Amino acid sequence: MPLELIDGTAAGAGEPGWELYRTFLGVLEEGSLSAAARALGIAQPTVGRHVEALEAALGCALFTRSPQGLRPTDAARALRPHAQALRSTAAALLRTAASHGAGVRGTVRVSASEVVGVEVLPPVLTALRRKHPELVVELVVSNALTDLLNSDADIAVRMTRPTQEALVARRVGAVEIGLFARRSYLAQHGTPEGWEDLAGHALIGFDRETAFIRSLRQKTGTWQRRAFALRSDSDLAQLAAIRAGFGIGACQVPVARGDRRLARVLPDAFGLELDTWIAMHEDLRDNARCKAVFDALVEGLRAHIEG
Repeated sequence: MPLELIDGTAAGAGEPGWELYRTFLGVLEEGSLSAAARALGIAQPTVGRHVEALEAALGCALFTRSPQGLRPTDAARALRPHAQALRSTAAALLRTAASHGAGVRGTVRVSASEVVGVEVLPPVLTALRRKHPELVVELVVSNALTDLLNSDADIAVRMTRPTQEALVARRVGAVEIGLFARRSYLAQHGTPEGWEDLAGHALIGFDRETAFIRSLRQKTGTWQRRAFALRSDSDLAQLAAIRAGFGIGACQVPVARGDRRLARVLPDAFGLELDTWIAMHEDLRDNARCKAVFDALVEGLRAHIEG
């Protein structure tokens, strides 16, 4: 006879149920019981009971009260990545369960960078949806690398070669990065003929330096934060500013190629190629829904890069 579940904990067992960790994550991310209740769609007293049950099962306090809300303890911060892994695994289980049946159906979670996710993938996914109407795609748009081994996503579009051995990866080509500006901006301010001419222009660039930005600076020999008139860590915000005519900024050449309002600046002085890869966990190699999405992304991105 199965054990009766009481607030997510199996009666007679010391192991907390997943529901308690789910609620714990909700409180951790939302900062209060009431906000977590709204996010999770459950009653606030239930959230409180779940937190108390998890604390009792684990034998440690997870939150302390403060004027700003609930503050996580050191134990809560240490548990966070493990609870997030549980959430990713639970979501992957649901995606897998929903995929069983004839044909390509179910849910596939895809991660991609901001520009690729917004500017490149929508038409690719639209064509895929027409071909497989029972397929559902969860699109994660972020410049942060998702952990495919941890089931944060099923498939990832990456601008760097995957190094984890348990992944199936295919290179689709190199995306060129160049400097672009709106033609109306250049008509008003002039087109720079050399790198030194950029000093008289409004430049668009990053706010916080990352490892990628440092490698970019090493390859180009310049592109400094202090020179930027607009700073943002969002590639989409930078692209929007270029399109609006704010100034000169870096953009993927295949994306700019599709916008006649934009013109390339200093093509011989500034150019960088980023390898583009499609990757997924090797365990999904024979999964019909993941294979269909993987193949569609390879074909679509290759066509995008080749123009």
